[in-house]
Amino acid sequence: MDKEAINNNLKPHLRKATAAEKRRAHNIRKIKEWGTFTAYLTPSFVGVLVFFFVPLLMLLKISFQKSSANTDFAGITNYLRVLTNDAFISASKNTLTFALLAVPLAVILALLLALLLNSGLPGKSLFRSILLNPMTVPVASIVLIWQVFFSYNGVLNGLLGDLFGLKSTDWLKSDYAQVVILLLFIWKNLGYNMVLFLAALGNIPTEVIESAKMDGASALKRFFSIKLYYLNSTIFFVGIMSLINSFKIFREVYLLTGDYPYENLYMLQHFMNNAFTHLDYSKLSAGAIVMCVVMIGILGVLFFVESKTDSSVEE
Repeated sequence: MDKEAINNNLKPHLRKATAAEKRRAHNIRKIKEWGTFTAYLTPSFVGVLVFFFVPLLMLLKISFQKSSANTDFAGITNYLRVLTNDAFISASKNTLTFALLAVPLAVILALLLALLLNSGLPGKSLFRSILLNPMTVPVASIVLIWQVFFSYNGVLNGLLGDLFGLKSTDWLKSDYAQVVILLLFIWKNLGYNMVLFLAALGNIPTEVIESAKMDGASALKRFFSIKLYYLNSTIFFVGIMSLINSFKIFREVYLLTGDYPYENLYMLQHFMNNAFTHLDYSKLSAGAIVMCVVMIGILGVLFFVESKTDSSVEE
């Protein structure tokens, strides 16, 4: 057998060996990548498991007990106590009303300001810094500022009395109390939302805008046909963050008004805090589970709407 014939016989074996080595190298690389991925993910996963899922399961368990000390099964009694409780119903209405007012305003006003600053407004850097200042102010200072302005002997009553001769009003103990907190929420979150919109506007391809201008599209047409398409995901994100922050307004309300504020400022967190103070852990756990389910439902609806919007735009 000559040399050429030997080489021809060996070629299939060499090709098989080379293919096997390539597969082995590919598998080793995949294992290394998986190991690296797992090493980075494990601390976060353990943290979420220990500090979120385990407490949630414990909360769910307590919500079906007669009390935290008495582990006898109580069925849905605690949930019925919560859902028929006047304080919980009132707190739910107030929280939902506040969210329905605060979230659209936080999104729309921030978007309008971002569009204004993105249009080449002179002194926009100074204006942006002023709007971002509330993010650097501690909560205690914010509360103090609002007390100075809206208390019975505050600045606002003084101005209204001097200019229009109006009687003083305790704004935080009146029907306008929720409007006062709404102003605080907008003032505190407007700058952050505006920066997110500015970043999104900066990522819109300039050539697309220029092409629309050359085609004679008006500013309004360019906004709804082009900019809104690129801003869709940012609007969704800002809306979600604003919704979460609207449920966190309890901290400011509590510092301004205490455990039992004026009726339209009594939020769900007040209900939870007062149940905790009275050591009614079973009712507290049931209320927390109800809140969790409602929030998951709201976020699920928002994600569904966002996915439908994306698919309709792409079509």
